[in-house]
Amino acid sequence: MGSVVELVADRPVVIFSRSSCCMSHTVESLLRSFGANPTVYQLDQVSNGRQIEQELRQLGSQQSLPAVFIGQVFIGGNREVNSLHLRNELLPLLKRARAIWV
Repeated sequence: MGSVVELVADRPVVIFSRSSCCMSHTVESLLRSFGANPTVYQLDQVSNGRQIEQELRQLGSQQSLPAVFIGQVFIGGNREVNSLHLRNELLPLLKRARAIWV
């Protein structure tokens, strides 16, 4: 598995997660409810998961996981994604990233 930049390239929505993280599941469910099909990397199930988490922190991830990228741009975690949703900014962002076609 490559670096974070390589993993998010050419993918409209990417979630870095852990298989046991309920917040990651919540974010994934929200994004899917709009019709998006995020690429999900479970970092506890890949050999270089710790290295990827370090890269995410260097890119500005203040919390651990989930870490969400939309249109190859780091959005943040559960709080940031839900905040976008509450401000009605998530749907336009997903459209611009071509994650959904509505």
